[in-house]
Amino acid sequence: MTTYANLDALRAAVGAQLGPTEWRTISQAMINGFADATGDHQWIHVDVDAAKAGPFGAPIAHGYLTMSLCAPFLAELATVDGVSMGINYGVNKARFITPVKAGSRVRATGSVQEVSDVAGGAQAVVAITIEIEGEAKPAAVVETVSRYLA
Repeated sequence: MTTYANLDALRAAVGAQLGPTEWRTISQAMINGFADATGDHQWIHVDVDAAKAGPFGAPIAHGYLTMSLCAPFLAELATVDGVSMGINYGVNKARFITPVKAGSRVRATGSVQEVSDVAGGAQAVVAITIEIEGEAKPAAVVETVSRYLA
């Protein structure tokens, strides 16, 4: 993990590469829990037998489940000291490139794209690439936006 001592250090970090994080297993239980939380019970995610016969040969994680991992991955990639709080402000862009099959392991790397001043602190755009163990292409690339308040 990279720790920035303060907002000035974060501002100076544009172009910095972050990570990788530790691997995380995307279990069928995690996929089912996400389906329950969102109401998205499409068979490709939750019907194990049908999904095994489907186009990917296994159930796959929801794209938004994969994207939601950006929050814990970002916390594992970098922290900023000397701030009162950091908040998720949104995403500029997200692309789901390769489906994540149940049982797969994923991890993330990041790069600080830009840091700008906002009232009371700074806003950072970090591009997070979520890779799948053993796959040539990433699961997703998400341009996250976070605000760090002094």
